[in-house]
Amino acid sequence: MTVTMYGIRNCDTIKKARAWLDSHGIAYDFHDYKQAGVDEGMLRAWCDEFGWEAVLNRAGTTFRKLSDADRTDLDADKARALMLAQPSMIRRPVLDLGRRRLIGFKPELYRAALAPGD
Repeated sequence: MTVTMYGIRNCDTIKKARAWLDSHGIAYDFHDYKQAGVDEGMLRAWCDEFGWEAVLNRAGTTFRKLSDADRTDLDADKARALMLAQPSMIRRPVLDLGRRRLIGFKPELYRAALAPGD
């Protein structure tokens, strides 16, 4: 299984998720939004899979610094445009396991998803 983690290198949640994967001997590729950007088709697929509300990180500093006009009347198209323009607004990490994806980091979900035979 090829595992890819999407996120931002200096994010605390990313650091915890990477440490968890490393400590469990799970190899993964890391895709840094800040350096490599985010593919619009992939972001659309994540929003379709999880719902744009789950993908948009409203708790982060980047979202909170938006103007009132940008934060109000959000819909899927507006949220995707904001996330494409500022990938820091994408909830982190997104862990792509090939057949499925996980969003956010919870050790118990990683354990269940990455157990042998998954």
